[in-house]
Amino acid sequence: MAERKAGRGRNRSTALPEERRRSIIELVRTRPLVRADELASRLGVSIETIRRDLSALEQAGLTRRVYGGVTRPPAHSFEPPFEQRRIANADAKQAMARLAVSLVYPDSTVVLDIGTSVAEVARQLPPDFHGRVITNSILVTAELSGRAGIELLLTGGRVRSGDGACYGPHAETLLDGFYGGIAFLGSGGVHPAIGLTDHHIDEIPSRRIIIDHADEVYVLADSSKLGQVAPAKVCDLSVVSGVITDDRAEPALRQAFADAGVRLLVASTLASTGTGGAEGVRMA
Repeated sequence: MAERKAGRGRNRSTALPEERRRSIIELVRTRPLVRADELASRLGVSIETIRRDLSALEQAGLTRRVYGGVTRPPAHSFEPPFEQRRIANADAKQAMARLAVSLVYPDSTVVLDIGTSVAEVARQLPPDFHGRVITNSILVTAELSGRAGIELLLTGGRVRSGDGACYGPHAETLLDGFYGGIAFLGSGGVHPAIGLTDHHIDEIPSRRIIIDHADEVYVLADSSKLGQVAPAKVCDLSVVSGVITDDRAEPALRQAFADAGVRLLVASTLASTGTGGAEGVRMA
């Protein structure tokens, strides 16, 4: 009996909770449903330990528990109305924009994508910025069209109401003709395993061109979008330079991004003035 107990002890996993939970996320990414007892067997831990892991992952919005196992988090099929998104988490978006513009050189090329968070970046570009801005957003254009010293290029194309997003062949052709610079992307959802997702399929080709052509690419996602999944995938997070978010994200959620090797730049919502406002940079 003692030998059998010792043998069982040798087979138990010594993996840290963060390592187990990352393994769970990766497995759920490839399969629609994974049973809890299978996870316990694969990871060499008790079913009670797996249940605790699944509870923590669900609270962080990274997975969803179902009877007997776990599945992917639900996709958010509908995007809230523009006016609701414009005023939601305004202080977090301002903090993220302060951090974003701290990464911009005064005479550089900046590519600004669509979305309310990206429009805030345009609003906070400092007076000494005299570079080129390429954008597919009418909101960004409205913010910068009166600024002297900025070379402003709007892609044109079909326009989506509310966000003023330009998309389609005209937008893609202009974006395809430029290389380099730093780009800031909006987001519908950002998940450490699934990646960057969005609600508008027709606008994804433009984003992928931006990602392929820019020297640096940062995704703007306030803490309400971390761990969330929108219906259409844009890219894995391994192809972007980092994710800029705010300091309200749950620690377990931040850790999941760090475990996935994602560079997370966290902007402090307490900073009311100055540039940056960064609480810190989490890297794995």
